[in-house]
Amino acid sequence: MELSVSSHRLFNSSCSSSSSSLLFNSRIIKVPLVSLSNHHQHKLQLFNRLHHKLNTTTASMETQSAIPHASHNGSSITGRIGEVKRVTKETNVHVKINLDGTGVAENNTGIPFLDHMLDQLASHGLFDVHVKATGDIHIDDHHTNEDVALAIGTALLQALGDRKGINRFGDFSAPLDEALIHVALDLSGRPHLNYDLQIPTQRVGTYDTQLVEHFFQSLANTSGMTLHIRQLAGKNSHHIIEATFKAFARALRQATEYDLRRGGSIPSSKGVLSRS
Repeated sequence: MELSVSSHRLFNSSCSSSSSSLLFNSRIIKVPLVSLSNHHQHKLQLFNRLHHKLNTTTASMETQSAIPHASHNGSSITGRIGEVKRVTKETNVHVKINLDGTGVAENNTGIPFLDHMLDQLASHGLFDVHVKATGDIHIDDHHTNEDVALAIGTALLQALGDRKGINRFGDFSAPLDEALIHVALDLSGRPHLNYDLQIPTQRVGTYDTQLVEHFFQSLANTSGMTLHIRQLAGKNSHHIIEATFKAFARALRQATEYDLRRGGSIPSSKGVLSRS
């Protein structure tokens, strides 16, 4: 049996207007089946099944078109990945980041505390973060800390691409015991760091706490990120720094995730987000 649906009415004139089911702008007015003949009940059931199938198919197509990175390859979905190798006379750094990962962390920089912080970035951002670095840490951690951050920022820049459809902005406050850190960021293409942490000790383990600011400055420079970090509370150096990386991870996750309402457009009134 073929079912034809008029754009103005579903049933013929033998059904009263009070008992017919009309379709306006994809909105169905449900009709008590008791008021319909068996023939019209059967028509309505077929129509409802057809309408449900059409809506399901349309929703699936809209979701896929709104997420540019969701390219199917068999049963798998490839993510937004950035990979960078940075080699200087002082360091040798390899970074690979998947923005659409599951929180996998494989980090070996030769700086144990920095590895711990990069693990926070992966775990709380749900990014897959792979960092391998060797450097002149026999002098100090400065060059390795800086070059790892520069490479991570460049990898983020690669993974973000033209930044179509993303939220762009991220804002998160993370507590860790007595410490409370607020991070707000904008993937604007314009590098800037506003850093306001008061870390009370010079070192955490062997890690020089001055390097925290230098890490985020280097990352902001190469990724094209506007980044604000504020300490709202905190006395323990380890807690302050770790809460900072956790808040940064969550804010970055917000900013890099897709806004389905945007439909893949660039989140800028200028129509472009660039490093210039």
